Amino acid sequence: MTLKIVASQCTSCSACEAECPNVAIYEKNGTFVINPKKCTECIGHFDKPQCAEVCPVDNTCIIDESYPRYQAAV
Repeated sequence: MTLKIVASQCTSCSACEAECPNVAIYEKNGTFVINPKKCTECIGHFDKPQCAEVCPVDNTCIIDESYPRYQAAV
């Protein structure tokens, strides 16, 4: 699964954007969004998704269950 940013909770602080190792986070219409095609949940980079770790608002960066779980290339 990929992560998503709950738009109604996003404060547009941009803390998450710089922390994403996959450059999957960008600003759109005043809030930040995660490109599901680029999000790997930070697997292979960090133990925990960095967007969720640095976000100042709890439960803003959450699992998007509409996408399958990320599988690292073998």
